[in-house]
Amino acid sequence: MLRTLVLGSAAGGGFPQWNCNCENCRRARAGDPAASPRTQSSVGVSADGEHWFLMNASPDVRQQIERTPRLHPRGGPRHSPVAGVVLTNADVDHVAGLLTLREGQALSVYATGRVHQVLSANPIFNVLDAERVARLALPIERDVDLQLPGGRSAGMSVTAFAVPGKAALWLEDRSAGPGLGTKAEDTVGLKVTGSATGHTFFYYLPGCAAMPADLARRLTGAPLVFFDGTTWTDDELRAAGVGGKTGRRMGHMSMSGPDGSIAAFAALGVRRRVFLHINNTNPVLLRDSPERRQAEAAGWEIAEDGLEIVL
Repeated sequence: MLRTLVLGSAAGGGFPQWNCNCENCRRARAGDPAASPRTQSSVGVSADGEHWFLMNASPDVRQQIERTPRLHPRGGPRHSPVAGVVLTNADVDHVAGLLTLREGQALSVYATGRVHQVLSANPIFNVLDAERVARLALPIERDVDLQLPGGRSAGMSVTAFAVPGKAALWLEDRSAGPGLGTKAEDTVGLKVTGSATGHTFFYYLPGCAAMPADLARRLTGAPLVFFDGTTWTDDELRAAGVGGKTGRRMGHMSMSGPDGSIAAFAALGVRRRVFLHINNTNPVLLRDSPERRQAEAAGWEIAEDGLEIVL
């Protein structure tokens, strides 16, 4: 048995975002029950219900842990059920939480060579004690057994695979041309497999800019996919008057339209499809919006913080 627990379902900035006065954020701040607040995206995964790995370390990780009793310390003056973190890229909303996990706790941090290189080059991440925090390789297209501190298997493995995306905002190199210096290991999706059964548990893709044929084949028939739900339309931020970038410019595939993720998944036969990493401007955050009804009618769930799925 494997468990997933959505610790955070919003995109960078959370919902409501601290400096956003769009309709969605106004309704959330007003306590509208149709506009539930959300923290920045992360999913916890466990094979035994006792030891948990975080898929990305959200800047909100302390809040997420404190409101999740199963992640609280137990047994002894210092303890945590959080055994490690698996990173999908170096976006600030996926790595900043590592700085909160610096309090002398043994952890394993898995990432591609590119992401480890980025972390190593930034001395602030040296607050993670090298004697306690193991930085372990996550090679592309190779099954990696997740290990608990001390080397024992966590009962599940993870396979990273490259997906269309871009370098993290703070790593963009505009002098490098249209690709902004993006490298193959900058953005990955994750497949998690239970070691005891060999069953694929889920695919986790919080950032994905397109659905090429090889990715569609990989996801076909999957039992569970958490997928990038950042924007409803590509020009959403512009239309809301809160930004000038399109969804694709930010490295994200929109939900709607003929080139959107709802259309792309229609023929893939994925049994359970869940949108997360949802931007504060996206109307699906509102339970009473027509966009929310359209997504749900197409068979999608809109993740909320605290959603638990057991397979």
